[in-house]
Amino acid sequence: MRLRRFLKPGHYLLTLALFGTAMLSPVTADSQSPPIVGTEQGDLQGRTEQGVTSFKGIPFAAPPLDELRWQPPQPAPVWSGIRQSADYGAICPQPERAAAAGRRPRRKTHAQSEDCLTLNIWKPDGATEQSRLPVMVWIHGGAHRLGSGAFDYYDGTHFAQQGVVLVTLNYRLGLLGFFAHPALTEEAAADAPLGNYGLMDQMAALEWVQQNIARFGGDPDQVTVFGESAGGADTLYLLANSRAEGLIARAIVQSGGGMQTPGNLQVQESRGVAYAAQLGLPANVAAAALRALPAEDWIMAQGDLQGGLGFGPFVDGRFVTEAPWRAFADGRALDVPLIVGANSNEASVLKRLATNPQMLRGLAGHQYDALRKAYGDSLDETEFQRQALGDAIFVAPSRWVARQAASGQPAYLYYFTYVNSRKRTRADGANHGSEIPYIFQSWSGTVLERFMSHEDKAFSDLISACWINFAKQGVPHCPGLDWPAYRPESDIQMVFGPSPHTAVPQRAAAFDILVGEFEQRAANK
Repeated sequence: MRLRRFLKPGHYLLTLALFGTAMLSPVTADSQSPPIVGTEQGDLQGRTEQGVTSFKGIPFAAPPLDELRWQPPQPAPVWSGIRQSADYGAICPQPERAAAAGRRPRRKTHAQSEDCLTLNIWKPDGATEQSRLPVMVWIHGGAHRLGSGAFDYYDGTHFAQQGVVLVTLNYRLGLLGFFAHPALTEEAAADAPLGNYGLMDQMAALEWVQQNIARFGGDPDQVTVFGESAGGADTLYLLANSRAEGLIARAIVQSGGGMQTPGNLQVQESRGVAYAAQLGLPANVAAAALRALPAEDWIMAQGDLQGGLGFGPFVDGRFVTEAPWRAFADGRALDVPLIVGANSNEASVLKRLATNPQMLRGLAGHQYDALRKAYGDSLDETEFQRQALGDAIFVAPSRWVARQAASGQPAYLYYFTYVNSRKRTRADGANHGSEIPYIFQSWSGTVLERFMSHEDKAFSDLISACWINFAKQGVPHCPGLDWPAYRPESDIQMVFGPSPHTAVPQRAAAFDILVGEFEQRAANK
C-alpha cells in the first residue's frame, strides 16, 4: 500500500493546493543552529539537547479536514524553505482527561485539531544517512480514544542516546478514526479502504518512515514497531496485514491482547447510524452532512471515558480482512522477531468491566467453575473476577500469540510484575501501562521521578537495554540475564520483577482454560 493508492481523482491536487507552500514562511538557519534534514516534503530544523536532535510535528499525511475527514490518509503536504520542528504539533481530537498519561507537574496540555497527522523523531546528534541506525516506531495506547505521540513518557531522548532513532506518531481516534456509516460506504470506491482510518494512519506513517528515515540516520530495513494497549493491539493488526510487508522488521506488543473478536462492516455501520442519531442526523443522512458537524460533536457522541473498550479496528473487508488471531493461527501474520507480554495487574484498566460478573462468565463459558478452581480459594469472588478478567483480556492472549509465532522467527514472552520500590506495600501488582516509563527511561521531570529509588533506576536501565538490544539485533539481550525464545513445550517467559528471572507462568492452567474456551468459540463461528 502506498498513499497514492488511496487517492480519489483530484484529491492529490486538492491536498497540495490547500496544504502546500502556504503552511510556513521560509527561514534561514545560521551556523549555530541544529542540523537541517531534508525530506521528500521539504527541509526540517529541530532542536539539539543532551546529544540528541529531535524533530517534532512532522506531517506524514495531509490534514484530514473537510472532505478528507473519514478518507484514507492522503500524501503529506510539501513546503518551501525550512520548516521549524522544535515543538509538537496538535494532538488528534479526544476527550479531556487530566491524568491521561505522563505530564509534568505544571500539567501542560497540547492543542487539539483534526490537523494532527504528524510524527516526532529523536536521533543521535551527528547521525547521518551513512549511520544506518536501528529505528523504533512507537504506537501509543489509550483505548483508541485518547493519547498522542507527544506525551512526556514517550520522549525518545534515551533511545537516541543509546544509538536508536525513535519515532512517535499521532493517529485519528474515536469516531473520527474508527467509524463506518452507510453514507460513507456508498460514496467510496468498491475497493477503497473503509472505517479503519486510525490504523491506515499508522500504515501511512510507516510508509513515511521507509521513504525518509535514512536521512535522519535510520535504517529503513531495521524498523521495530512497538506499542502498548491499543498501540499493542494495532501492532498485531499491522502484523496481520499483508500491506505491512517490508515496513516492519521486528515487533513488540505490550499488553495488546491477541484474541480480540472485532465486528464487521455491517455492525460498525449500524453503530455509526446510532452515533449520528445522537447528534440529530437521520439514518439516510448524506456524507457531507456527517462531515459538516464539528469534531467536538463527534467526541461528545462517544460518551464518557468510563465506557472503556468498544473503539478500534474492525473487519471492513478491504483494509482489515480478518482478526489478527486468525492470521496468527493460520500462519498468515508477518513472520518477524517478536516480543509479547503483559502486566500482573492489567485489571487496573478494566474497572467498570471488572465489576460486571457476566463479562468473565462470557469469556470462560462452561469452563467458569474450572477457571475459578484454577485461581484457588485464597481469592475472594471479587478479587478472582478482577484478576481473571485482566488475565483473560491481556495475559493469556499474549502467551497464545507467542505460541502461534514460535514456529517462525523467534518470539519472546514476558510478564511484567515490577512495582516502584516505594509503592509495593500498597499495590495490587504492576498496573496496565506501568512498564512504559521504565522502558523509555522517561521518568525524569515527571511526577514519577520523586519516587524513583536507585533500585528503580537500575531496573529501568535493565529493561530498556532489553528493548534496545532487540531493536539492534533481533534478540532481547538483557544485561546479566538469559531470555530464551519461547517454546510451547518449555513454556518459559521472562518475569520482569524486582529480581528478573525466567519461569513457567504460575497460572498456566488458568490460561489454558481461557484459551481453550476461546478456540472452541472461534471454531464454531
